[in-house]
Amino acid sequence: MEEREWAICLRILSLGAGRDSSAIDTADTSVRDAVERLNAMCKSEGNEDLVTRVYPAMTKLFQRCCSSSTQRPSTALVALAILQFFLDHGETVLHDADPSLRAFFRSCLVKQYADPAVAAATVTFLNHNKMKFLLSYSSVLPQFFPLLLKVIAWGDETLDTPFLQLFPALMGPPSFLQLFLALLDLPTLVLALESLEQRTGSLHGNMGNIRKNPAPEALLALMDEAYTGTFIDGGDDSSKEGSGRNSHYEADDLFSDLLKDENEGLAERHWSYPGMKATLEAAMGSVQSNKLKHALKFSPQLLQVYFDVALRDVSDSLLCALLPMVFFRIDAMFPDKAFSIEVQQTCFQFMHACFKKSPQFIALLKKPITDSVSQPQTSDGKTELALQLCWAIGEHGGGGTHFKDAARELFETLELVLYENLSSRRKTSAVPAQSRLLCFVITAIAKLATCHRELSPRARVCLAKVARSHQLLDKIVWRRARDYLGLMHDHAICSSILGGQHRPGTVEWSKAQTLAVANIPFYLLDEREGLPFHDFSFSDIIGQSVAS
Repeated sequence: MEEREWAICLRILSLGAGRDSSAIDTADTSVRDAVERLNAMCKSEGNEDLVTRVYPAMTKLFQRCCSSSTQRPSTALVALAILQFFLDHGETVLHDADPSLRAFFRSCLVKQYADPAVAAATVTFLNHNKMKFLLSYSSVLPQFFPLLLKVIAWGDETLDTPFLQLFPALMGPPSFLQLFLALLDLPTLVLALESLEQRTGSLHGNMGNIRKNPAPEALLALMDEAYTGTFIDGGDDSSKEGSGRNSHYEADDLFSDLLKDENEGLAERHWSYPGMKATLEAAMGSVQSNKLKHALKFSPQLLQVYFDVALRDVSDSLLCALLPMVFFRIDAMFPDKAFSIEVQQTCFQFMHACFKKSPQFIALLKKPITDSVSQPQTSDGKTELALQLCWAIGEHGGGGTHFKDAARELFETLELVLYENLSSRRKTSAVPAQSRLLCFVITAIAKLATCHRELSPRARVCLAKVARSHQLLDKIVWRRARDYLGLMHDHAICSSILGGQHRPGTVEWSKAQTLAVANIPFYLLDEREGLPFHDFSFSDIIGQSVAS
């Protein structure tokens, strides 16, 4: 019986290999079933002769699937079944599956990623062989992660759980930084796919690109300049201020970068274009599509997994390179309020986890940190980033006691921010956000001076000026400055309260169940009236049971 079944399956496979793959109809699953059955029989029998007999027909059929000019979903499904055979028996027939895997992505999946059956089968196949990819083909998934994000962006919620399981395999040194940007732009990718569908009619079998090739226009402009001496500005250089670049062109460039199928390195910084958010809002319309809602919900989940894996497995050099990108994208993301708030909170948690793991990052990244702290606070995202960085500077002593020069430069930045706000307060009325910023700044100044005692004289001057400005500042600000001045008279007590974590003379509050916590200045020092100007609580550090 098995020999008869073997002969029938082999006959079907030979017929499929002998005809054009476009003839494989979607409803005709006989070829795929034959491939899967032959693979199962080869595994159960453990007979290398059987594998050797079926291998030539498998190879020929796979080549036909990949070279077909008319791709159908059934073609991709048959190719996946053959790939499984190659992975299961490649050692027996000495077949390197790497070229075959890349051929599948470039020839089949690139045309059929929008088909639900192909998308589900691809994610299932990759999950089933995840360990083989990690051990033997570790560069394949990081190279094709843009195409896989297109699969999940256009798919439904049933793919979320299996894709989350697969997602860490997409992370590698070549894709680490690019993947962060792609995750933030997942909702924008949905807009790009919807725009492409509107322009072409369907995404099935579509390899189109929104971007128009600028070469002919650029060549005509150069010829005109050469012969007439005049220069024609095509309006396509976004780096020139006042070039009059149309916002739709900028959005199309962003869409085109997101629609790439392979990892080609870091894309252009399209989000530096000032009108990008307004352009995306116009493209989104008044009603969000179901696919866009799904992307807005799923993207933060992927980002959390990305950060968890990064903190556990990624080298310090890559983490250090990632943080400036996080700073920039805090205020440059898809214009949905709930999505922005959730992503910003996730990014801030990751940022603090990085600084806690490697405090020296603060000294190494002093330039982007000082730029972020001292930049004009034109949005809530930039303001919150400045507050969080001020807290990190003080909590980790500007990188530690060994980074004196970096600590001095960071202190000077905080000093400048403090004096600028004091000067502006004399001209304008009190603003709650400004009071909150001043609380963080003076706390960071006091903590820096506690860690680096050579900064203490300058810190006392700063705090004294704030304490004397009680007619201009909120009571909580100048009273905090006054209390810090009192603490700094006794260095031992000041070091215990303001010294941060793991420094000489610092009490480890987290181990003292009945004592206080690390961020005492935010709670005590006679400041219990009203809501605090911070997001930290006792339960965050010592747990609900102890706090109660």
